[in-house]
Amino acid sequence: MAPKKVKSGRISGVKKPKRITVETKKETIAKHENGACVSDLTMQYDMAKSTICTILKNKEALKAAVVAKGVTILTKQTPKLLDEVEKLLLVWINQQELAGDSVNETIICEKALHIHRDLLVTLPSTSTASVEEFKATRGWFDKFRQPTGIHSVIKHGEAASSDKKATEDFVKEFNKFVEDEGYVSHQVFNCDETGPFWKKMPKRTYITQEEKALPGHKPMKDRLMLLLCVNASGDCKIKSLLVYHSENPRVFKCNVLKAKLPVMWRANSKAWVT
Repeated sequence: MAPKKVKSGRISGVKKPKRITVETKKETIAKHENGACVSDLTMQYDMAKSTICTILKNKEALKAAVVAKGVTILTKQTPKLLDEVEKLLLVWINQQELAGDSVNETIICEKALHIHRDLLVTLPSTSTASVEEFKATRGWFDKFRQPTGIHSVIKHGEAASSDKKATEDFVKEFNKFVEDEGYVSHQVFNCDETGPFWKKMPKRTYITQEEKALPGHKPMKDRLMLLLCVNASGDCKIKSLLVYHSENPRVFKCNVLKAKLPVMWRANSKAWVT
C-alpha cells in the first residue's frame, strides 16, 4: 500500500515559529557586541543558531529602527508618519488598559484617525502635500494588530473592580486571627452568593452565509439567587439556599415537595438574599 500523502501545513506536532520582538533582537545584538558568543545567545534565548546569525547579519537595520514596544516585524513599506501614528496608538491602548477602560476595533480606528490628523498639523505645508490620505480600514487594523500582538479578550466578572491590596491585607489578618484563636480548618467556613440568569441565551451566535443579519430578541432576565457555604477542609457542605421570586411556581403544583428539594427554597420579589 502506498504511503498516505500529508498535506502541507497540516503536519501534527510541528511547532509554530516563535515571533521575536525587535527589542529582543536589539538586546541580542548588544550582548554579542559586548563579547557574548553565538552559542551562549542560542541557549539564553532558546533560538536556533541560524536565527541568531540572521539577526546579527541585519544588525545595522535593527539598531537604526525605532518601533513601538511589542513589534516583531520591520516593514519598509510603512511611511514614517504612519509608523509614528502606530507607536502613539499603542501607547494610548496601553493607557486605556491600565485605566480599565474597554476599547474595540471601532474606537481604536477612530483614535488612529485623530492621531493622524494631529500629526498632520505639526508637519510643514510642503510635506503634507506628499502625504497619502490615511484611512483606518479593517485591513489596516489587521496589519497593525498582528505585529503588535494586541488581541480581543472578554472582561470577566468583578476582577477589574476588586481591591487587590485590601484582599491581601484581609488574608493576612484573617490567618492571624485563626491562629490566635486556635481554630482548625474544619471550623472555618466561607459563604458567598451567585445569581445565574437561568433562561438567558448567549450574546454571540453564528449564522449561515445566506443570511445578512439576525433579528433581535428581548433577553430573558428571569434569575435566581444561590447562597453557597462550605468549610475550609471541604468535608462539610451546608445545604444551599435558593431564592426565587415565586414562593410556589407553577411547576410545583405537579406534586413537588419543597422539603425534599436538594436546596432550601425561599422567595423574594426581586430574588435577593435579604
